[in-house]
Amino acid sequence: MEIELAAIAAGTVTLHDARRKAHRTVTLEPFEIGVYAVTEEQLGEMLGIAAEHPRRPAVEVSWQRAVAFCNAASEWDGLDPAYTFDGEDVTWHVDSDGYRLPTEAEWELACRAGSAGPHYGPLPEVAWTELDGVSHPQNVGGKLPNLNGTFDMLGNVWEWCWDLLDPARYADYRVFRGGGYADAEWSVRASTRRGGPPRSHPDDVGFRVARGGFAAVASAQGWSARADEERALWDGPVPLGWTPLGR
Repeated sequence: MEIELAAIAAGTVTLHDARRKAHRTVTLEPFEIGVYAVTEEQLGEMLGIAAEHPRRPAVEVSWQRAVAFCNAASEWDGLDPAYTFDGEDVTWHVDSDGYRLPTEAEWELACRAGSAGPHYGPLPEVAWTELDGVSHPQNVGGKLPNLNGTFDMLGNVWEWCWDLLDPARYADYRVFRGGGYADAEWSVRASTRRGGPPRSHPDDVGFRVARGGFAAVASAQGWSARADEERALWDGPVPLGWTPLGR
């Protein structure tokens, strides 16, 4: 199985937390990211099943299955797996150079490819959205790439990232980014954040892999376990609809 990767240079990206009305600028080391989202063919090859639509991005893939795929792909290529599992809990060993999910900061830096606006090109030319009137994900690479040479980072399917969405409000929900084929133009932006439970498998969410190991423990590329713990703290009454950790 071949996974084509694009080299992403070191850089900075500003991340937005709408609920907390906070902004933070993150400096990233160089890393690699998939030129395309993982396809049905690639996932099927790993699972030993035939792909009905080989070049479409794999969807209905949970976050848990995505990280398991990353480990399996690492073992396939003779790399050290990036993750270990303790039941439902997943630990990222940030010094591993195996395949993994990108952090939110990595995903956004790779998506923007130097652009400062919401899109890295005219949206109809770079992204499958509701403007195209399609009813399912399209083959990867059908629109123009960004300047990093990555395709479909906007539109087609949302993509899982490593990070927690908002642990104080949504417990273990993980982030997905990028927008999908059925989404309105206003929703398909480089900064848009959504997420879901790690066992959920929406029909418009897939993933792409990243690679890069870092000399750190439980902290890398805009993410840290300590920050997750701090963000999970909530001292006041729990608003209706929230699912905070430990409640």
